Amino acid sequence: MSGTTTVSSPLRTFGRSAELEAVKALTDRLRSGRGGSLLIAAEPGLGRTALLAHAADEFTAGTVLRPRTAPAESRLPYGGVHALLCAAVGRPPPPAAVLASGLAPADLWARLPGIAAGSPLLVCVDDAHLWDAPSRAALGFAARRSDALPGIGLVLSTAQTRADDPDFSGLPVIRLAPLEDPAATAMLDELTGGDAAPAVREELLREAEGNPALLTALVARLAPDQLRGHRLLPRPLADGSTLLGTFGRRLAPLPAQTRLLLLLTGAAHEADPEGAEAAHVFEAGRAAGLDPAALDPAEAAGIACSDGNRIVFASSLLRRTAYAVAPLSRRRDAHALLASVIDGDRHRLSRLFHLALAAEGPSPALAAALAAAATAPGTGPSGSQRAAALARAAELTPHADARVSRLTAAAEYALLAGHSGRARELLGGTRDATVHDVVAARAELVRGVLALRDGPVGDAYEALLVAATRLAPYDGQRALSARLAAMEAAWAAGDAPACLVALDEPATPFTAPPGMAEPELRNALPASAPEHPEHPEHPESLGAPPAAGPWALVGSSGDYRLGLRAALGGKLHEARDPLRRVLDGAQSDDDPTRLLLAGVAALVLGDIRAACHANARALAVARSRGLDSLAPQILEHLAYAELRAGQHARARAHAQEGLRAAHRAGQRNVAAHQHAILAMVASVEDGAAAVVAHARAALETAGPHGLVQAATLAEWALARADLCHGRALEAAARLGPLTRPGPQRGHFAVRMLAVPCFVEAAVLSGRMAEARAAVDGYTPWVALGIDPQAPAQLARCLALVGAPEDTDALYALALARHEATDGAFERARTQLLYGKWLRRQRRPGEARSRLRDALVAFERCGALPWAEQTRAELRATGEASAAPPTGNLERLTPQQLRIARCVAEGATNREVALRLSVSPRTVDHHLRNVFALLGVRSRTELSRLVDRAGEGGGGQGAYHPVDRTGTPH
Repeated sequence: MSGTTTVSSPLRTFGRSAELEAVKALTDRLRSGRGGSLLIAAEPGLGRTALLAHAADEFTAGTVLRPRTAPAESRLPYGGVHALLCAAVGRPPPPAAVLASGLAPADLWARLPGIAAGSPLLVCVDDAHLWDAPSRAALGFAARRSDALPGIGLVLSTAQTRADDPDFSGLPVIRLAPLEDPAATAMLDELTGGDAAPAVREELLREAEGNPALLTALVARLAPDQLRGHRLLPRPLADGSTLLGTFGRRLAPLPAQTRLLLLLTGAAHEADPEGAEAAHVFEAGRAAGLDPAALDPAEAAGIACSDGNRIVFASSLLRRTAYAVAPLSRRRDAHALLASVIDGDRHRLSRLFHLALAAEGPSPALAAALAAAATAPGTGPSGSQRAAALARAAELTPHADARVSRLTAAAEYALLAGHSGRARELLGGTRDATVHDVVAARAELVRGVLALRDGPVGDAYEALLVAATRLAPYDGQRALSARLAAMEAAWAAGDAPACLVALDEPATPFTAPPGMAEPELRNALPASAPEHPEHPEHPESLGAPPAAGPWALVGSSGDYRLGLRAALGGKLHEARDPLRRVLDGAQSDDDPTRLLLAGVAALVLGDIRAACHANARALAVARSRGLDSLAPQILEHLAYAELRAGQHARARAHAQEGLRAAHRAGQRNVAAHQHAILAMVASVEDGAAAVVAHARAALETAGPHGLVQAATLAEWALARADLCHGRALEAAARLGPLTRPGPQRGHFAVRMLAVPCFVEAAVLSGRMAEARAAVDGYTPWVALGIDPQAPAQLARCLALVGAPEDTDALYALALARHEATDGAFERARTQLLYGKWLRRQRRPGEARSRLRDALVAFERCGALPWAEQTRAELRATGEASAAPPTGNLERLTPQQLRIARCVAEGATNREVALRLSVSPRTVDHHLRNVFALLGVRSRTELSRLVDRAGEGGGGQGAYHPVDRTGTPH
């Protein structure tokens, strides 16, 4: 198959911004008459040649020399340097006899100025490590001393393992790493024109492991209908010839015995992804007539090495290449050799796995033994090992029910290990089989959990309810788990009625179908009956309690369902006791899933500290047990609880860690929630750009996947950033729909939390009727005690919308209530609003006191944009602590300066009037004077002048509330 229909060219350079900046810095040096050098080091396929080509193509200030020496020439003494010098004068390389003499290491360095002839010169040498030794020495000599060559630079590329050679020592090195997921995704979209189906995209990215050359080769293998998901992909996707084409140059020079030992090592890795046991590999090698010293050439080449106990490859792609390029028969022989030397009593799973990989056809007995070993009690094998063994057992299983059951169990273990893509691939083999209802339902449960973490949550909800209904007659525990997962999907979608549907129906205990006794069912489904030890619901099979997986929730789930059902039905008084029992039961619990439930119960009860504690404990337990699939979700819950507690720095740290974990595990929905939390934190601590970046990332997934909670948080973060920067109209427009009840609005669990922000924005923008209506709806909710900060925020809202004679007392009440809770940021916001009101009441001394308190609090909790707003208010009271304006702005009065800064941010006259609590006519008058004083004729010119003056903070917070009737002061 040809890739000509699917690969676009030429390709841009993706994910190399830092490296491109380093290259640009070098070429800028050359333009300014200075010299310099760079060494680009990378494994095959990571783009060192592309980066060097970019440097050559972008350098237009002078001459570029890019010698291309033939392999024969590069092995002759000074063959590479001769070719470079001949290219400089436009002559072909001299005869071989001439290359043997006539140069010294310093000659190249001495001749470069003459070649440059007074203009900038860039020398680009690709694969410098392949040049002959004297030429390498000459290149290194010239590169190290390039600072003494005005306007002359050298950019060399080399293999990663040769970057530390003595010839290149002392050079500035750029080491290329595999592409991060966003860059690899962008590259894939350009390669395919964005036509790849989501599942195909995910598999291509997983197979390529961030290697641009391999990603390009994989896409080239596929026809358009395969890319779009209309036809099955080839298996394996990265076959031996594809890997050989990308990495074969690293393996080809090795001796045959070394390549055979690497094949044995790669085969051992198939059974143990953590690394091949050196003793097993060397013993199998001796059985094949190999000496352990056969590994030495691979170690010298930086391909693989022994750390005493294990043999590990420098990269997984090299390991996959060493294994995949061998013929199937030789791979089977390697597995048979390994099985023959492994102690079956001490390493039963490993030995059986190798025997299974050496088998040529179906083997029910071997498959059953391997499946039993893969699910045996103990903490030894990892989830990845168990998944791989069960997948191979399924390949050897002829019976459809047992085969699908083993594939499903393999997918469960892959999911637990944090490999969502692998789990989805394994489930793909279960779709077309005709199997018993319980077998199909278990596969549907895992499929629903995958969609819950990475897919439209509406689809996940339906799949999980279907699985619950079908599982109920046979497997009550999993049926309950499916319902709770369906409730989680409905919660993410903001669908409270759907949550109640998922929680309503109790789990049905195991009953045999009509006409079939329970023992008969077990016999009919040897690999899928709920009691069968091949399934990970048994705690010993995971080395963890049953709740370690997304399909097994026990213990507190009854109280949890009862309490949540009451709370979602508006009966919080009925919810308190069962949810408190869930929370109390978690005090000494060491089950991460039950601790997650306790964290949710604590949030519903308004016990934010308990929510933080339960989730922190869940994270510690999950880490100790290697439950990689649970870590992103736990970190999401922990970061959200810390956000609610006002612990923004902790929330940021855990959300960032959770974001990385979610990307590794392929859980895009969880990543969207982490981005939303980071947007909320950024709306406190960072500038608008960071808020927008995280909010957009959250909304990019939240929209198509129906994540209403993540979308609500992202929009709230954007609105809070608008408020911070004086854009009250925009903030009110964003928050209005989020805080009103009804369908297509904000998330039911977040709506009331955002009301104080909306009230402030509505008052500032003159929407007093809406602000009062929001406070009326907020008041009874506050009485429920769900949010510990709400009483203080309610008093603040009443101060904003109430009668003027009550304002002072209401702000004082709000501050008193703040003292009873955590949350320095919200207290500082109350101080800020109080200070603004005092200033408008012509009480500047009192205003300054409140504003100074707010400034200190904002600075202490890292809310720097809010601190800037507070400084602007202090300046308006006559405080002279801020630095004076610079340049022409010194000619403006304080009021003119504030108006100029607002206009420079793009505000209209009406918006400026609302921000500054003046009339539009006053703004117009001052703005005309500003134009005259500064000599500008347009708002664009004014914006440029303000930007050049370096005064970006004036528009931040230089706004004030209107009065209670909505009329500006």
